[in-house]
Amino acid sequence: MSQSQAAGEALIRYGGGDYDVIRPGRFVVCAVTRKAIPLEGLRYWSVSRQEAYAGPLEASQRLSGKPGS
Repeated sequence: MSQSQAAGEALIRYGGGDYDVIRPGRFVVCAVTRKAIPLEGLRYWSVSRQEAYAGPLEASQRLSGKPGS
């Protein structure tokens, strides 16, 4: 795989406490803000929704069903 193939959005399978990379990439997209999250900074996600969050605030907004989430 070339560097450019791994430079985009990764496809991830989120698990409880870790995740599996299905398609290599450098980032995933926050389900709330739509901003890129570098894989090395990925700390918050939902296993049941299979989506990533930029931080605890975004995760809380999404999981509580607040407007804008």
